[in-house]
Amino acid sequence: MNAPQPGLLTVEQAAQRLSISRTKMFELIASTEIASITIGRSRRISEQALATYITQLEGGTNDDRHIS
Repeated sequence: MNAPQPGLLTVEQAAQRLSISRTKMFELIASTEIASITIGRSRRISEQALATYITQLEGGTNDDRHIS
């Protein structure tokens, strides 16, 4: 099995980076708050998508939601 491409994280890895649960990460993906891509049957989140989400939270955009 090939390793994920640099800059692409699994849902679990992305959730760990934000210190949230896997379920919460899937909720953020489903609500389009965090962009993701599908490769075959696998879902990946780019490091840039995480950075964008964090920037939105820090800037008070994204309905002033906070990581919980």
